Amino acid sequence: MGALAKATRTRQMRYTRREWLRTSAAGLAGCWQAGWGLPSRSRLGMVVAEEPLAAEVGANFLRKGGNAIDAAVAVAFTLAVTYPQAGNLGGGGFLLYRRSDGWAKVVDFREVAPRRATEELYRTVPSEAAVVGPRACAVPGTVRGLGLAQRRYGRLKWAELLQPAIELAERGFPVPFELAEELRRARHLGRFAESRRVYLKDGHYWQPGEQFHQPELARTLRRIAEQGPEEFYEGETARLIVAAMEPGGGLIGLEDLRAYQPLEREPLVGQYRGWQVVTVPPPSSGGVGLLQVLGMLEESGYERCGWGSADAIHFVAEALRRFFADRACCLADPAFYSVPLERLLAPAYLARRRSGIDWRRATPSQMLGAWPDGLERERAQTTHVSVLDQDGNAVALTYTLNGLFGSGVTVPRAGFLLNNEMDDFATRPGQPNQFGLVQGPANRVEPGKRPLSSMAPTILVRDGLARLVLGSPGGPRIVSAVLEVVLNMVDFKMEVHDAVDAPRFHHQWRPDALVLEPGFSPDTVKLLQMKGHRVARIANVGKVGAIAVQDGWMLGVADRRGYGRAAGV
Repeated sequence: MGALAKATRTRQMRYTRREWLRTSAAGLAGCWQAGWGLPSRSRLGMVVAEEPLAAEVGANFLRKGGNAIDAAVAVAFTLAVTYPQAGNLGGGGFLLYRRSDGWAKVVDFREVAPRRATEELYRTVPSEAAVVGPRACAVPGTVRGLGLAQRRYGRLKWAELLQPAIELAERGFPVPFELAEELRRARHLGRFAESRRVYLKDGHYWQPGEQFHQPELARTLRRIAEQGPEEFYEGETARLIVAAMEPGGGLIGLEDLRAYQPLEREPLVGQYRGWQVVTVPPPSSGGVGLLQVLGMLEESGYERCGWGSADAIHFVAEALRRFFADRACCLADPAFYSVPLERLLAPAYLARRRSGIDWRRATPSQMLGAWPDGLERERAQTTHVSVLDQDGNAVALTYTLNGLFGSGVTVPRAGFLLNNEMDDFATRPGQPNQFGLVQGPANRVEPGKRPLSSMAPTILVRDGLARLVLGSPGGPRIVSAVLEVVLNMVDFKMEVHDAVDAPRFHHQWRPDALVLEPGFSPDTVKLLQMKGHRVARIANVGKVGAIAVQDGWMLGVADRRGYGRAAGV
């Protein structure tokens, strides 16, 4: 396709999106506020989400007097309806909450391995069993996790926050162009009768603009609204989940659901060039990766090479390579493995890692040892929500089904998809998973264990105030996406919309490839190859949702790589 044809198709797609959004606006007044990728401004509150209707739902709750937690919870339940690619009831994630007074907490609602899950079991079944079908499903954490956050830190009533999601599921919404396209690509949905019934229309693919109704999901949401989060784990919904396991040998039982509990954790806090960086701890590797790479960069002087230069890209990529080597060796659920967190983040260790980077040559990954010596298969499968309220309270929430539409299993009579999170374990240590990540025995399958994640919801603080709230989907590329937006703003002094829009790159140690988005100059690519990098191309590295505070204004940006939006109050 030529450049003119691509540009024409992009204009047509954006027109389709606008037309769809106008027809969806009943009951969501003021929904069209800013174009995709353009910042939205407000002094009273801001929500950024990967789907426009959900973003507006969150902004409406801020207008009603809800706080950042209320808005984030409402957005998450709405995304379970309007963004089934990743929005979910049947997955898990991490919520980072920072109050305006500086107090912060992480709600870890990562999924866990069922009690019957063992490393031996997954070694004796086809590797696909950890990716597609009931055996790929870990115990979901989303509903109890959101319930814990809202009960402890929200202002509004639980049932009120679920009402927009219930109404959108009952009344339907016009299918966006992107959802229609992703449903066409998700061939694994066609392997399960209930998924075919829900995600095909009379045996045919949904077309953009057709009204998508989800009555079973509406009933499930209504039960959860009326009976509370416990209904999902101990009521009718729990029984429906267990029944969905039986045909394909799934492992989740009623005892797994009853036993599941989200956890509250202390955030990781680091410093970078006068900014406080608040992020998430293990079992997410994303926060560790962000702080490790920032620590390697701080004394490097890489920024003097200039944004987009081969030398700057090379140095950041080499730092990423070293983090992912450490990830494979040393990161896992801290309840099952003694994570050497303090040593991995120690300035002396990061200085040694930095000193091993050769400005002239890339380090071959097979020669790079993980501690103590010193991956195109991915699609959008996770989703992120950023919220900042009028009082300065901030939420960065990232949650997931893992793969696109998760395991492909829709729970009959309940209307929602289940995750394929078992693939985030090292079901076969040393072998790559669906994201190309090579993982070590620390992340092996064990009953009740949380799989290692790459999610990195993050808040940057300066002068005691939250100045940047951000996160991204994208599997292991989450770390690169969040990192590069931070670097663009802190080191290269970009405005938030430019920082998010700028082309990105990624390296994850194994496979040994530096992947670049479109937009870098051919000369830069050639120089990187001369340094020994094996360069590959990729459509996108994450889809960042960010809120920056500047001169008293909240500036929200939804990444041009997706179709989300920033909704100001």
